[in-house]
Amino acid sequence: MTRFAIPILLLLVSGAAAQQHHRDPLSDLEIDKLRDAAQLPEVRLKLYVEFARVRLDKLQQVRADAKAPDRQQKTREALQDFLDVYDELNTNVDTFADRRDDLRKALKPVIEADTEFGSKLRAFKSALAGAPKEADGYGFLLGSALDTVDSAAKDHRGLLAEQEEAFKHKKKQGHKDDSKPSE
Repeated sequence: MTRFAIPILLLLVSGAAAQQHHRDPLSDLEIDKLRDAAQLPEVRLKLYVEFARVRLDKLQQVRADAKAPDRQQKTREALQDFLDVYDELNTNVDTFADRRDDLRKALKPVIEADTEFGSKLRAFKSALAGAPKEADGYGFLLGSALDTVDSAAKDHRGLLAEQEEAFKHKKKQGHKDDSKPSE
């Protein structure tokens, strides 16, 4: 009988694990807004910045309420939600860049947000310096978020510089083509 019980138990456990899914940090309304802006880099990236900012604000609210039940878990969830949304922002930047879209205007608010997000995360990390036991639950996640924002900020600035240079050359080339005599 135990010969059959173990495979059945494994099947039940794997089925339960398959039913669990990673929750989406975006609401249905946010997803609809993103869907409406699917081909508009400037609008879509601004939306992701807005959604990431909301997640960081939620993190600050959780941290401000010292009496909140499950404060450590809620802090971890808010950090993970921020990181998930910010990762999606970066994926979208990469997608639009790969399509060779003009991102010069769209990247400026992203770069400003990178600075803001990095500053808020550093302030949060500094506030945890006095509570190392509390930081144990999400210190790694906070470090990952900081590393991600810092790395992406560098990439975003580099991409903007590349695009400025590329479109400057396209503009000059366009003017040269305009100056050719007509036949």
